[in-house]
Amino acid sequence: MNNLFEKLENEQELKQLAKEMAKLDVAYHQKDAPLVSDAKYDEMKKRAADIEARFPDLALKKKVGAAPAAGFGKVTHAVPMLSLGNVFSEEEVQDFLAKIKRFLGLNETIEIFAEPKIDGLSFSARYENGVFVQAATRGDGATGEDITRNLATIEQLPKIITGKNVPEILEIRGEVYMSLNDFLALNNRQEKAKAKVFANPRNAAAGSLRQLDSKITAERKLSLFAYTWGEIKGIEWKTQQDFFSCIEKWGFPVNHKSCLCKSVKEIMDFYNELSEQRASLPYDIDGIVYKVNRIDLQNRLGFISKAPRWATAHKFPAEQVQTVIEKIDIQVGRTGVLTPVAHLKPVTVGGVVVSRATLHNEDEIKRKDIREGDTVIIQRAGDVIPQVVKVIKHDSSKEYEFPKNCPVCGSLATRKEGEAAYRCSGGLSCPAQAIERLKHFVSRNAFDIEGMGTKNIEFFYEKKWIENPADIFNLKEHEADLKSEKGWQELSVNNLFDSIDDKREISLERFVFALGIRQVGQATARLLAQHYGSFENWQIAMNKAKDKESRTYEDLINIESVGALVADDLISFFAEKHNQNILDRLAHYLKITDFEKPTAGSELSGKTIVFTGTLTSMTRNEAKARALSMGAKVAGSVSKKTDIVVTGENAGSKAQKAQELGIKILTEDEFQKIK
Repeated sequence: MNNLFEKLENEQELKQLAKEMAKLDVAYHQKDAPLVSDAKYDEMKKRAADIEARFPDLALKKKVGAAPAAGFGKVTHAVPMLSLGNVFSEEEVQDFLAKIKRFLGLNETIEIFAEPKIDGLSFSARYENGVFVQAATRGDGATGEDITRNLATIEQLPKIITGKNVPEILEIRGEVYMSLNDFLALNNRQEKAKAKVFANPRNAAAGSLRQLDSKITAERKLSLFAYTWGEIKGIEWKTQQDFFSCIEKWGFPVNHKSCLCKSVKEIMDFYNELSEQRASLPYDIDGIVYKVNRIDLQNRLGFISKAPRWATAHKFPAEQVQTVIEKIDIQVGRTGVLTPVAHLKPVTVGGVVVSRATLHNEDEIKRKDIREGDTVIIQRAGDVIPQVVKVIKHDSSKEYEFPKNCPVCGSLATRKEGEAAYRCSGGLSCPAQAIERLKHFVSRNAFDIEGMGTKNIEFFYEKKWIENPADIFNLKEHEADLKSEKGWQELSVNNLFDSIDDKREISLERFVFALGIRQVGQATARLLAQHYGSFENWQIAMNKAKDKESRTYEDLINIESVGALVADDLISFFAEKHNQNILDRLAHYLKITDFEKPTAGSELSGKTIVFTGTLTSMTRNEAKARALSMGAKVAGSVSKKTDIVVTGENAGSKAQKAQELGIKILTEDEFQKIK
């Protein structure tokens, strides 16, 4: 129960993180002008990853970096350029290795190839029959900017590969950086010319590489390290170390600070050693990347969301600073959770002025004995705003008393036994919850309605023109009144209505996510859309599932990652007449398109598959991941809706039931052969 309410509390936080990080991505990747330090961004990323690791169904659809900027041609990556997850402690390193072993079902030592993480700009260089033909930035991971001419100005980059086993196609990926000496020399020249002075070597490298005039790039001394590959044809390597040796012979610069580690101790020894050397290195690094050395194991581990399972980045610690809590305020989230926030005496952390910190909940305040007026240590540890690490001294003898009423609507705030959070009992009658639900409905990963920002949502709600999501699509009733409002002219009003009309058609999975049902994040919304196919089917099934003895309920809890707790929240949502009325109105205003089944030619595409027995060539997690990647739906029990049952050793009642129902049964080997 504790876990459930922690999940609900974190759902809104995760969405706020995604929104803030999207802004930071544009500033960093498109404009080469980061708004926060790398450490701060990494802490936000870590917090988001922590939430998603505990609650996978809350995972938000993510892009890597930002869309390519205007002014450059676009290059679609044949193999996506993904980012890495992060770890920040020895315990997390141990957990990273333990997860790999569990996933693979191995007890043997797994060699890790550790490389310094260069703080620069990622690139991909394509070679055809040994000739350099194209280069691109990471971009959003799927599409990057064409920087062919600019990358070609870097002397270290081979223009032609000669030697043994040169492949037909080779994409070398790495990092462009500027050495500290070259950075200082560039800034001296910029200063004398009264031109822009760069904040750090990373910004200088990125700004230089992304010049529309390649002559400017050529004038600035850039360097690079190669560290992985994208598309390849005509060659294979057994290990990451073999890859390094091979490309070095072809003339690519690789980082000789890399190290092969065979234990957590060796990994941490290397981490500590490099941490000590960091200040004396001729280039900036912000951590170390750990990769499973064996490439066959990398292939088995595959990817999850936007990152590989077989690699992670161990980042260096975040900066901590001291300040004073001037007062403690309470914010009310979309689900009614009351979250305490500390208002701080403004302080600079990593070059950014911060004035607020999250205090999480009443238990956290009591555990750390946080009071108004306290002198505290804060750090960026994953939140959009920082968090309080510890209290240095009290300036008041009065302990903070958590409010028992909602500060927005005055309704009683209740905390049930075993729960971490206080919740407003006002429900949809509480303006804070109604407004937050509307903000979620129009957010980027939901309906994504341009012109429906926070200020406008609050304005329309105050006017009582929009009180629930369905009212958005009936807003034109107030067109004349809106045009008479200050700041609204005919063009802006027309643009808003055009934006709303553009969103009258939406996919089922985005629609389900937009409703803001507890525990239904993007991943769960997609699973529901995939399982039921259409809005009509989903609505009928949710109403029938109220009967927990019914086959419909059994079918619902049988969906991978749903289960009884999520099912209860879905059923509760549909049981409320107010919600049903809104759904009916939305269905009237909108075209909700059916789930689009994968177009891949796999015979598993669209099939419901059940695994039973002990698998020997792969773990159950591997098997499920493989099935899902091929467009299948994975269920936990056999029913008439099951298409395939895969049997391992000692398959029991599920295999027997499959035989009785005439369901196709595959052995583990047969499943492995499916493409």
